[in-house]
Amino acid sequence: MSTTRLPAALSIILTVATSVLLVGCSASVTVEKSTPKLSADKLASTLSEKLAAATGQPKPHISCPEDLVGKVGTTTRCRLTAGDGSTLGVTVRVTSVDGDQIHYDFKADDKASPAVN
Repeated sequence: MSTTRLPAALSIILTVATSVLLVGCSASVTVEKSTPKLSADKLASTLSEKLAAATGQPKPHISCPEDLVGKVGTTTRCRLTAGDGSTLGVTVRVTSVDGDQIHYDFKADDKASPAVN
């Protein structure tokens, strides 16, 4: 019987995805009072920190294409990229806005996309 070995990066992504599903996937961030949105860079940084803390792994590289508007129900899609180039989507959804804080949930996709050559 032969076994298939997953590349280390894909294994890490799957671990992150599984861990994200098992932990409380929510966060809140304080933003400027006059602007009810969170910059794409700050969102990516916060997600990276939360995923690292949840999994005990180093901070993954995450990029978000747009700012997160502080309106309940607003969603955006970010991308986690592993060292081998494979990716995993992360959906972010605003759950509430309390003064200058945007509260949101996030969930990683169930399946990673392989690296594009």
